[in-house]
Amino acid sequence: MVSFSFLDIAVIIAFLLTVVLVGFYSGKITKTEADDYLLSGRKVGLLLFVLTNVSAWYGGILGVGEFTYRYGIASWFTQGFPYYVFAFLFALFFAKKIRQASLFTIADKITNTYGREAGLVSAVLVFILVSPAPYLLMTASLLSLIFKINIFISLLISLLISLVYLFKGGFRSTVYTDSFQFFVMFIAFIIILLFCYFTLGGTNFLSHSLPPEHLSLTGGATPTFLIVWFLIALWTFADPGFHQRCYAAKDGNVAMKGILISIIFWALFDFLTTSTGLYARALIPNMKQPVLSFPLLAEKILTPGFKGIFYAGLFATIMSTLNSFLFLSGTTIGRDFIFQNWSLRDKISKHASEDKLKLYTELGLIASGIVAVILAFAIPSVIEIWYAVGSICIPGMIIPVISAYYPRWRIGNKIIFIEMIAAVLSSLVWYLVRENFLMIPVINEIEPMLVGLVVSIAIHFYGIIRYEPHYKID
Repeated sequence: MVSFSFLDIAVIIAFLLTVVLVGFYSGKITKTEADDYLLSGRKVGLLLFVLTNVSAWYGGILGVGEFTYRYGIASWFTQGFPYYVFAFLFALFFAKKIRQASLFTIADKITNTYGREAGLVSAVLVFILVSPAPYLLMTASLLSLIFKINIFISLLISLLISLVYLFKGGFRSTVYTDSFQFFVMFIAFIIILLFCYFTLGGTNFLSHSLPPEHLSLTGGATPTFLIVWFLIALWTFADPGFHQRCYAAKDGNVAMKGILISIIFWALFDFLTTSTGLYARALIPNMKQPVLSFPLLAEKILTPGFKGIFYAGLFATIMSTLNSFLFLSGTTIGRDFIFQNWSLRDKISKHASEDKLKLYTELGLIASGIVAVILAFAIPSVIEIWYAVGSICIPGMIIPVISAYYPRWRIGNKIIFIEMIAAVLSSLVWYLVRENFLMIPVINEIEPMLVGLVVSIAIHFYGIIRYEPHYKID
């Protein structure tokens, strides 16, 4: 189905080796102090902020190809545009506040605002949400496809490639490897789009070869379908990666401007990927596995060497998110679980514990990597992992995180704890029982995430009415 020349293989291996070398080299100056290892000394400038912020956003590139193949430019309208809107709002109303807080994680902020119990719940939810399992699975699948090796071995190799430099350089290595991969992913999709344009033609070819709904913004989808995807984009406000990069920025202006500039590059990359997906649908109209639309298009349209560059771009797009999520996951275990809940008991002082935070994070990286391998091997479907995790966990995070940064929306500690648990449980219950209502379309169309959000908003509204402020306005 897919074949690779010696030149293609050489290009891909060279790319993977370069990623490891960049990770090691950039991490040589990383120190063991928490600020330096976890957030690159909180000195990330505007250029590096934009490069890592853009590249770490696109890990689900094969899913983008599948979605575009099935729905056309509605893929951009549901997977791109809503996120621009909420990222814009995040930049204006949260970026500076987050940088000013000078914390490390979302759980830190929830703990400081609502107490340890709510902080622990948020840490659990973040750990689940930033699981690198989907991106580990996609990286391993590409390795298995190219090198014809067992998927389990591919999972272990994919994990090792990221772990070796994250141990050494921490967040600084993530920033620099993401920055290198930013250029690779853009170059790769520019190349394949140019090949498509000069080989097949431009808009005339697409308009004559695609179903009409593929060139419609909504793609013929129902209003409910579109609303759900806009609601899912609300996740931007509680995205641990956004918070982490804002904490690491040199100052609040860098964080705000960096996100605003990122939106421009996201729009450009979305244009490249959506256009490529449309060419895949036009050239191969009866594809049995749309998730492979990008690789199969490359097989038909690219010459040796250029195909290797394109696959390097696919790896770059996925791995930039894989290493970011792996480090976020390791940080959650190291800081939010071990540091906050075990080592800060009366027996160990905070200062002594902070000296060991690098060790805690390294243990977290190993633990999260093992969990990711098991999850990816047990549930070999990226879409299933994304849908289940997002639908269940996101409702428990959005409102608490927003209220933590805006005092007038805060509520009592016990009520926020109940809100987070109730939102997650209600989403989980509806996720499990929804199939029993297949014969009632209106009810069956209600997404689990929507149920959880309604429960969260209702409890929070009750909490605002009952809450008597006793906090310091920040």
